[in-house]
Amino acid sequence: MDGDDAAHGSIYRDAEGDIPLSRRPKELLEFSDDGTVRRLATGPDDRAHEVDRTTWKDDGEQVTFRFAAGSGAVRATEYRIVEHSPDKLIVHRQ
Repeated sequence: MDGDDAAHGSIYRDAEGDIPLSRRPKELLEFSDDGTVRRLATGPDDRAHEVDRTTWKDDGEQVTFRFAAGSGAVRATEYRIVEHSPDKLIVHRQ
């Protein structure tokens, strides 16, 4: 799923959907049934490459995951899915 920012969180849409070239994602999230979530970024040639990997947790009320602190970051970024539908996720970052 690709990322697009909104006031209440980042909107991630199905990367296989009909997205115009000018709106192609710079960040993607890829969820696996084994509990893995990968963060991918597009490079200069527009191909996605993995930049981080972690596991997601579902506590029955919400799904959360945390990526390690990146370059210059003081602490890890926690992601929380605040809304989901078949064609998009809205993710809040803390």
